[in-house]
Amino acid sequence: MSKIIDLRKSVFEICQEYPELPDLLFELGFHDIVKPGMLHTAGRFMTIPKGAAMKKIDLEHIKSMLEDRGFQVTGFQEKGGCL
Repeated sequence: MSKIIDLRKSVFEICQEYPELPDLLFELGFHDIVKPGMLHTAGRFMTIPKGAAMKKIDLEHIKSMLEDRGFQVTGFQEKGGCL
């Protein structure tokens, strides 16, 4: 079974599906994700691309790291970021 991450979903939704994801996102520079309550508040409307833009983290780098960790990334368009 593939682990599929749809970048159009909220961070909260994705982390509910894959509990290991907050640690990976922390490694990528999303340090606020481990603050108490952050995932349950901002995470409900924040997507990975929106967070990447706010934190100035290259979305291509995020996609690459997730793929290296065995995830299939959807909702991503090469030249424009997200679909």
